[in-house]
Amino acid sequence: MTPMEALQPQRTIVEQAYRAILDAICEGRLEPGERLTQESVAKKLSVSRQPVGQALLLLKQQKFVVDAGRRGLMVAPLDRDFLRWVYELRLGIDPLAAVLAARRATQPEIEQGERLIAAGQRAVREGSIAQLIAADMDFHMFIYGLSGNRLYVETMGQLWNHLRRAMREVLQHREYRKAIWTEHAQILRAIAEGNADGASALARSHLSNAATNVQVWLPDVTEKAPALAPRRRQPAAAR
Repeated sequence: MTPMEALQPQRTIVEQAYRAILDAICEGRLEPGERLTQESVAKKLSVSRQPVGQALLLLKQQKFVVDAGRRGLMVAPLDRDFLRWVYELRLGIDPLAAVLAARRATQPEIEQGERLIAAGQRAVREGSIAQLIAADMDFHMFIYGLSGNRLYVETMGQLWNHLRRAMREVLQHREYRKAIWTEHAQILRAIAEGNADGASALARSHLSNAATNVQVWLPDVTEKAPALAPRRRQPAAAR
């Protein structure tokens, strides 16, 4: 049997292009409604069009970019309904993840969680939106990991980039930043105490607050998306 070749540790050009475009979208450097073409993106990334095309196809499948008629693709507007669905999904996952974490977490894991809380609180003091978003993601992925359910980690890992986009807008409200990490600390404390019911209730309350704030504070960015010109009707063929 022919042995398989060793995998290369470096990310492929397609993966690098995908990550670069995704981060630009999530961080707001590419705004909702902004037009994307293979040529323009390839030029910015100093790569050929082929890997960019593959990266854009994947981003389209994941709803980060959408068709713009004959204009190619554009950055998808933030969709309140889609985000509501994500939070509804999290309402089924996060409280149970907190319950499982409260039953399974070890002292070293609790100490790791405390370091994540400290990092989030430091980001609040420094006022960096990027650091706040990264810290928030790290904390919640940590809780999913504590649950012992790999599907939680995989499912939410795929959806979190959509939340990154929304959080960038919501975290413009400074008063909310500290509240988030107060709630995170309360969830971790309940987990550390083995209080499964308390951890579940706190996780549910935290998500309800977040979902409400996204719906209230998310700007109406759909207005930034360029309206597509109606397709001109072709004249009927002569009979």
